[in-house]
Amino acid sequence: MSESEMNTLTIADAVKLLKIYGCDTENQDNSPTAIKQLRKALLMVAQESEWENLGICADNLVQGLEALQSYLEALGYSYDFSQKDRKPENLEESVYIKFNTRKMNYYADTYTGNSRGVLVAMQGDDEAIIGTYGHFPLNLFNETSD
Repeated sequence: MSESEMNTLTIADAVKLLKIYGCDTENQDNSPTAIKQLRKALLMVAQESEWENLGICADNLVQGLEALQSYLEALGYSYDFSQKDRKPENLEESVYIKFNTRKMNYYADTYTGNSRGVLVAMQGDDEAIIGTYGHFPLNLFNETSD
């Protein structure tokens, strides 16, 4: 998608792009241009949702919380992670973190699956956008914009 096409991205185009990303990460385009396009589409659709649930599958708790924090900041949320007391016993094990932006709360638990990435479930009444999208790269919002 060219720069001018990215500037005229519609909600329908954004949803279509988000639906490309799934558990099959081998066929995803992770070029700088595609990542920039993905960021824009995700933020556009999230802006139209009422709230989001984020699901993070990561190698460990630190990696998962870093990804969660970067997504929350990109989506316009602020959360103090230092106050959270329920964490998995072993910080080095693979982890699943679920965050609800309506309740502004999360839980984390050990995870035995092989998937890594972020799922974003758009919530609300607009059937054109509601749904679960991803797995998106853990570092989607950590990379610098072009």
